[in-house]
Amino acid sequence: MTPGTPTPEVRVPRLVGLMAVDARESARSRGLSVSAPDRPDFAFVVVDYVVRQYPQPGTEVPRDSVVHVWLDFGEGEGGGGVREPRGPLPPDGGLRRELEEPALARAAGLSSP
Repeated sequence: MTPGTPTPEVRVPRLVGLMAVDARESARSRGLSVSAPDRPDFAFVVVDYVVRQYPQPGTEVPRDSVVHVWLDFGEGEGGGGVREPRGPLPPDGGLRRELEEPALARAAGLSSP
């Protein structure tokens, strides 16, 4: 191989933590392209951050390969927050205890009229 001739294989750079615009530039400088499967507007995305990539950094791939990335908004931007319940839960009883409907309780003779 002569000096200055591009090698057929290149190592994938670490793109996680970079803004989308920087990830595209870093990959392009090594002869790779970047795709975001969940973002059809990826070519226009600038400040969203790469949170995951495939293939992993350091993997040797053929020149002109595609690196897939997944993005997240920058700090303080968008996002939906936590959606799962967090502890501690309220004690038993109170709002968690379900009472009989008044009409059903009277029919069963459980309460006075």
